[in-house]
Amino acid sequence: MTTPIQRRLLTGGTLALLAVLFIAIIVLSNTLLRGARIDLTENRLYTLSPGTRAVLAEIDEPINLYYFFSDRGTRDIPMIRTYAIRVRELLEEMASKSGGKLRLSVIDPLPFSEEEDRATAFGLQAVPVGASGESIFFGLAGSNSTDGQMIIPFFQPDKEAFLEYDVAKLIHSLNTTTKPVVAVVSGLPVGPGFDPQRRAMRPAWAFFQSLQELFEVRQLAPATLGTIPDEIRTLVLIHPKDLGEDAEYAIDQFVLRGGRLLVFVDPNAELDESANDPENPSAAAFANRSSNLPRLFRAWGVNFDAGRVLLDASAALQVQSPSGAAVRHLAILGYRAESMNRDDVITAELSSVNFSSAGALAMLEDAALSLEPLVQSSTDAALVPADRLRFLADPATLFQDFVPTGTTYVLAGRLSGTAKTAFPERSGAGHRSESAEPVEIVVVADSDVLSDRLWVQIANFFGQQVMNAFANNGDFVTNAVDNLTGSSALISIRGRATSARPFTTVERLRRQADARFREKERELQAELAETERTLNELQQQKDQTQATVLSAEQRAELQRFQQRKVEIRRELRQVRRQLDADIESLGNWLKVINIALVPLLLTAGAIAFAWWRRRRVTAPRGAAA
Repeated sequence: MTTPIQRRLLTGGTLALLAVLFIAIIVLSNTLLRGARIDLTENRLYTLSPGTRAVLAEIDEPINLYYFFSDRGTRDIPMIRTYAIRVRELLEEMASKSGGKLRLSVIDPLPFSEEEDRATAFGLQAVPVGASGESIFFGLAGSNSTDGQMIIPFFQPDKEAFLEYDVAKLIHSLNTTTKPVVAVVSGLPVGPGFDPQRRAMRPAWAFFQSLQELFEVRQLAPATLGTIPDEIRTLVLIHPKDLGEDAEYAIDQFVLRGGRLLVFVDPNAELDESANDPENPSAAAFANRSSNLPRLFRAWGVNFDAGRVLLDASAALQVQSPSGAAVRHLAILGYRAESMNRDDVITAELSSVNFSSAGALAMLEDAALSLEPLVQSSTDAALVPADRLRFLADPATLFQDFVPTGTTYVLAGRLSGTAKTAFPERSGAGHRSESAEPVEIVVVADSDVLSDRLWVQIANFFGQQVMNAFANNGDFVTNAVDNLTGSSALISIRGRATSARPFTTVERLRRQADARFREKERELQAELAETERTLNELQQQKDQTQATVLSAEQRAELQRFQQRKVEIRRELRQVRRQLDADIESLGNWLKVINIALVPLLLTAGAIAFAWWRRRRVTAPRGAAA
């Protein structure tokens, strides 16, 4: 039988042993489980996408990442600090999953420090914040073993959905030391060349010049497009009019072996010069200006009618009519952010894209590929024969017999999926009957979207061309080519959910209160209009000598309205107060649940468990048996 002293020693020794065991477990877990964690967020916010993991696995040489964040300068900006934690955690997760190929440095560039000079040397932006005008850094710089550098000048919280894509793109660009090769095959004069009419050199279109700044651009003639060189990663096909079968087969095999395609077809290419004949000027008016890829589209499941153009009353832009008046042109369309796919990196940050005499894309019922819209029309749109634009003199006549269908049409979209060849009858060395991986194709039902007149003004400034863009057509093309030239892993990274979690119940209460507020405002406006009508009627009943004197009926009507106006304003204030009361009540209930109810439930559970254990220990052995 143990004595009290022995029991105390045994208890103390047990507690000491448990403490040592607890410390040992913590040390072992920190060593063996370093970097391990469980992501329990609703949208797997802190889990890297498979595409990002693949980009990290492709890193050949070490890449240095320098994360510049002004910690002291943002102490009074909680929104920036919260997002900065999100950025840092993502960078740390990428570094931990890179196998040591990513080397992350976190730097706080204090004012007038060497770190601030270093951030400026990289090209990061110092953004002034607050009333004092103090500037902060919040960006990322990267460098590779060949002195290549890439930066994200400033992490904007409103672009959090594409945070992972932007960082992965920076890493992928640093891992690729040469410019991607992009081939352009065009039935329109988009590149530089000789203009026989002016007998002078013709400059390239603005979008073509932008591509040349970022990629190695090669022009291929449509007539000689029998094979596409292996080093070409992306093919830009513009207005493929009357392509030969061998050329279509070359495009088919290029896509099936993993090449990326950006194609612009058109029911009415307004800048098509192929039909121009100086000896017969009228021939151009009757020439066919449409382009299509019927055999390839049929194999991919794309439905495109090259004989019909899209009219959209909601997106129609104003042009000058022959009479000099400004009229809206149903075939010249300007689409804003609400008409674009905000979840796709190509169109996520665009604000406007202009089209002219565009067509529409759809998918056949048995299509093997899927179409993700990038730009869509409004429901106030319809397709009409392209011949209506052939001899159009006054754009106002397009409104005649225009009947919207009430459905939306796709002007640009992304095709993806496993594709089969459009030439199953062919065979031979290197022939592919099916793609080994999902294809990446972007189709645009307009080629005029590339023309300078729809998006940019070019001026000559001391012999230099100065471009002033008024729409994002050029950005749309550059984004599409940039996305397609990336690796398959990079293309697969889509927009992610944001860390911001709105209070949906509070937002619902606000919407309901706002609806009641607007209803009361409409009621007040209606009574005001009725009062004005009554006063006017009473005024008309008076003779000229009494015109400036209010009658008893008018004074009573005005007094009644003033009283009712005070009552309605009191009701409006009550609506606002009720909203605050509802939100406060909701907050109080949450506090009760978090502070009182949850601990009570835990306590009750612990008491119930202790009671069950005690009953089990004190139960007779026979009863237990």
